[in-house]
Amino acid sequence: MLERLAGLEEEYARLTERMNDPAVLSDQHARRDTGRRLKEVEPIVAAFRSYREATENLAAGQEMLEEATGGDRRLLEAEVAELAATIAGLEEELQVLLLPKGENDDRNVIVEIRGAEGGEEANLFAKDLFDMYLRYADKMGWKHEMLGADPSDKGGFNEVSFLVKGDGVWSHLKHEGGPHRVQRVPVTESQGRIHTSSATVTVLPEAEEVDVHLDPNDLKIDVYRSTGPGGQSVNTTDSAVRITHLPTGIVVAMQDEKSQIQNRAKALQVLRARLLKAEQDRQASEASAQRRSQVGGGGRSEKIRTYNFKENRVTDHRIGLTLHKLDKVLMGELDDLVDALLAEERARQLRGE
Repeated sequence: MLERLAGLEEEYARLTERMNDPAVLSDQHARRDTGRRLKEVEPIVAAFRSYREATENLAAGQEMLEEATGGDRRLLEAEVAELAATIAGLEEELQVLLLPKGENDDRNVIVEIRGAEGGEEANLFAKDLFDMYLRYADKMGWKHEMLGADPSDKGGFNEVSFLVKGDGVWSHLKHEGGPHRVQRVPVTESQGRIHTSSATVTVLPEAEEVDVHLDPNDLKIDVYRSTGPGGQSVNTTDSAVRITHLPTGIVVAMQDEKSQIQNRAKALQVLRARLLKAEQDRQASEASAQRRSQVGGGGRSEKIRTYNFKENRVTDHRIGLTLHKLDKVLMGELDDLVDALLAEERARQLRGE
């Protein structure tokens, strides 16, 4: 491990030099790739330097301890014990930092939420999930941007999509993909009976233009008049855009913006993300299985997480974690769930799974 860390420290020095090279700064691809790699290596090198300093101090302390007596010896013993604990913690941190990173770890994400089983109650739950993720994003200091929404009759969402930007967005949100189940008394229920409904969440890595090349000949673009709530010009001009990617059959429609150009740009943004995800799945010999595994059929029995309002309980079925603070989770306090999922992922990686 020490040889690998020394090699990363040397690479860090080379990357720092490259970031000051005018040739790299003028090349979009080189600048992006060098910056990303530098960001990956920097925390590892910082931890390694702390580890090296602590081990040097420990060796010096142990040497001094051999000759110390009385009060000086007791002070040195405490210092040596503290340094040993620090080194053990840094070794554990370095093991985690050296785990292979996912190809999407530095990307922003596009989140798509759809009401699934349960009719209008499922759509209302989709709105609850949307609000929960936006609150979590605000808490994390991330930026978010609405991409498209199809509101339902009673204030929920048939479908909604939004972009989240910031450090660590993918690693924190990637485990949210899948069917989410809710158990509560719907507002439309007059007898007070608890109903079970579900909504699906899909998390896609945002694709840059350099990641996915779109051939104009592969695109069928239709424009039409927006429907639903809207102000001046939204429902009176052909501003809505629907793009069909002919080779894959993927269809993306946007109508939220007043401008056809803005709707087209957002539709292309979502299309690139879906195509990037499909290509990554294909390269991993999973075809579209990973995306299907996130969404499933949207059925209640396929849930990854259950939100039970009567018991103020949320349960993540993948790791068997139950929290009795659903009210706080819906207000965006997702740290306990996200941290537990990340810890389980790291544990699997450390076991070589």
